[in-house]
Amino acid sequence: MTESVSAIQAEVQGYRQRMDSLLLYGDVLHTAVGRAFVEMLKAIESAEAAASLRAYGQWFQALATRGESWPHHLLRQLAYADNAFTDQAQTQDVSSLPPALVQAARHDLAQLQALYQLGSDRLSRWVQMVAQLPQPPVTWTLADAPQPLPLAAAADWPTALPDLAQYYRRHGAGQLAQYHAFTWHQGTLQGIAFPDPIALDQLAAYDYPRQQLIQNTLALLRGYRALNVLLYGSRGVGKSSLVKSLLNEYASQGLRLVEVPKGQLQDLPQIVDQLRSRPQKFIIFVDDLSFEEDDDTFKALKVVLEGGVTARPVNVVVYATSNRRHLVREYFSDRPRPSDQDEVQSWDTMQEKLSFSDRFGLTLTFEPADQPTYLAIVKHLAQQAHLDLPPDQLTAQALQWATRHNGRSGRSARQFIDWLTASQTLPQA
Repeated sequence: MTESVSAIQAEVQGYRQRMDSLLLYGDVLHTAVGRAFVEMLKAIESAEAAASLRAYGQWFQALATRGESWPHHLLRQLAYADNAFTDQAQTQDVSSLPPALVQAARHDLAQLQALYQLGSDRLSRWVQMVAQLPQPPVTWTLADAPQPLPLAAAADWPTALPDLAQYYRRHGAGQLAQYHAFTWHQGTLQGIAFPDPIALDQLAAYDYPRQQLIQNTLALLRGYRALNVLLYGSRGVGKSSLVKSLLNEYASQGLRLVEVPKGQLQDLPQIVDQLRSRPQKFIIFVDDLSFEEDDDTFKALKVVLEGGVTARPVNVVVYATSNRRHLVREYFSDRPRPSDQDEVQSWDTMQEKLSFSDRFGLTLTFEPADQPTYLAIVKHLAQQAHLDLPPDQLTAQALQWATRHNGRSGRSARQFIDWLTASQTLPQA
């Protein structure tokens, strides 16, 4: 039997009351899709034909732009929700949480399940009735990828709360669940949607430092007190690529990477304080690290490396790369002479500069690539790229490339293979 407009209005009012009553999870509707959904229900409740059609079209467009269905979008927002319950559920069992918090979470899940079950075809029929259309508007349907959130298969969401809390403990919540890589910008963590996809198996040579860094990272993931690491060596040997490849290898085990620009190292204590209570493990990544003589930002790094009154968190390490073994620049004029009268303990000052790199628990050295190492990297990358080229020809072209371009290094090898792959694929001009 066809619903009357007044019956539709009453039912929509009930759904709007459900949304207004959300205590913890209200932010799941603060997206383009969620806001369009709310506006569509308002328009349908007002029974204005033109407004209902426009609002439905905007909701349809928002879903099509995101490339997901309404149920999948709602589940994804629940997976990334950041509120008092998701924050505490990451580190505490449900039985240890405040009863009022658990009760509020169960209440919200009941309301959200009703919205989840409100299908696009039903909304389309409501718009048809309000706008008096001969046919209902086109419904947005999509075969979504499987959703790991336990609510997807739950018949009753409130009773599935313990499983949801376990999901947050395993995967995190908020942007730490949504993103694996971050940058620190203007006092906040900003997620990186498309981090460098470099994988560990794409890297060749430098087996010893690579294995040392992997072992240290595994210690971090398993809850041991891992070491802060300085990766020192010539440019282009793959120091930064190695650190970034660890993220792609172990992100599923809870590893996260936070890149901090050198100019914002003074914020390191603040960053560490934000991360210490999280269940994930974090690499604070500082690339191309060095300091000028009068640069005070290294003091913030020193506090994080050595610790202060506040205990150093076991879920955070610093991985820094540098082309300099001694991170603070030293000049001959810095060296004390017997005639110097400016500072009594000038030798101590110089030694503090020279020993700053020693404050990293582990220093891994990457020697410049000699010819055999360079060619081994080229061969490894050529195999991964499935290049069909005789070995002697590959060697000759690789050496020629190194001579004409950036010398022998892992970076140069990668550039050569990228060029060779393109030149073999594209037609000759």
